Amino acid sequence: MKARLWLVLAMALNACTPASEGHVSRQMNITDSVLPPVKVFAPSIPTGPLRANNDLALDFIELSFKLESGRDLPVFTRFEGPITVAVRGDQPASLQPDLRRLLDRLRREARIDITQTSRARAHITINAVSQREIRSLLPQAACFVAPNVSTLDEYRKARRKQKTNWSSLRERKRLAIFLPNDVSPQEVRDCLHEELAQALGPLNDLYRLPDSVFNDDNVHTVLTGFDMLMLRTYYSPKLHNGMSRGQVAATLPHILREINPRGETAPARYATRTPQPWKQAIEDALGPSSTRAERMRGAQKALLIAQDMGWTDQRRAFAHYAMGRVLQREDRAAAQEQYAIANRYYAATPGTSLHRAYVATQLAAHAISQGEGAQALSLVGPHIETARQNENAALLSTLLLLRAEALDLENRPAEAEAVRLDSLGWARYGFGSDWAVRAKLREIAALNPLKG
Repeated sequence: MKARLWLVLAMALNACTPASEGHVSRQMNITDSVLPPVKVFAPSIPTGPLRANNDLALDFIELSFKLESGRDLPVFTRFEGPITVAVRGDQPASLQPDLRRLLDRLRREARIDITQTSRARAHITINAVSQREIRSLLPQAACFVAPNVSTLDEYRKARRKQKTNWSSLRERKRLAIFLPNDVSPQEVRDCLHEELAQALGPLNDLYRLPDSVFNDDNVHTVLTGFDMLMLRTYYSPKLHNGMSRGQVAATLPHILREINPRGETAPARYATRTPQPWKQAIEDALGPSSTRAERMRGAQKALLIAQDMGWTDQRRAFAHYAMGRVLQREDRAAAQEQYAIANRYYAATPGTSLHRAYVATQLAAHAISQGEGAQALSLVGPHIETARQNENAALLSTLLLLRAEALDLENRPAEAEAVRLDSLGWARYGFGSDWAVRAKLREIAALNPLKG
């Protein structure tokens, strides 16, 4: 079993919510009628990673020969030959368009021979099921992938048996992905990207990766240029099932020299590994089931470990972000200090523009609550295109709604209304149901002191 977990950063867009909803101005009447159609992103091809092939090889080995638990995988495994994908269950309307786009990207960017089939039997079976069914098996999981099964009933019977043990796998022949069909289109797509990528390739997640879905911070939600390079490497004809860690490591320089020539001249960074106690501290700080005391202890421990490790990358920034989340309700000024520190570390780390966009939502929300419209505009402005390029509709709509409130504070109501209307189609993709979209509008409007 490999699952996408619900970490709080993935839900950080709710962090702007004040304690009370406040008054909603006349401008929110746009939500009294039918909302506009769902917006979708234009096709894009992310740029590849600007990292040394030496670093990429180390990342590949750690991603491919370990599970998230830290357990080693004895041999390299993948599918051999053309790969088929089937979908069953009660599919949400967005699933097929998003799947077609993803399969097209995998063929073009990762050079994987993968197609969708209508046949009952496929190498990878995507099951659209309810959240309740997923959480009855894995309470903390949003979605998951399992080997040697095709259906949920089959997984229930084989669960905790050798059949579904990734460590026992020697070749990938049949896998099942379980996606929720009763969440927002973006949540379905995010699960699709991560679980299909891990059905095909790496099974581990690394916090040290700033530009990948193979990272439990859940910042990136669609496959990046780094991810496609890893998958292209995975399906190089120079690799095959059953290779040992040493054999793969010896082959990687030849593969990467061929498919990523610019990585030959880039300077190596030799990023340190992330110790398990830091990972656990982050989960304690941001996990939805943690108590207030556990969250504070977790955030403090994560910061202490980051400082002791001498990190100045996105992991140090993430620890400060986590502390900001813990402090959010009790001490908003202290929380803002932590977000500002996180932003500084992110700004000094390549590949973290999307991380900075998340932090900007926190900083801008606070500026709006203080009536500082101009400051909020300067905070959100640089990140709107980042959210668009990374196809994050929930983040994009949040940034646009924050911008609308800032424009209202600056007495620019016509511009505010236009931006607010623009946000709605993205909000429908990012947040799903009409009531969720309207709730998001109310939450962000309530930040504005002119409306409460």
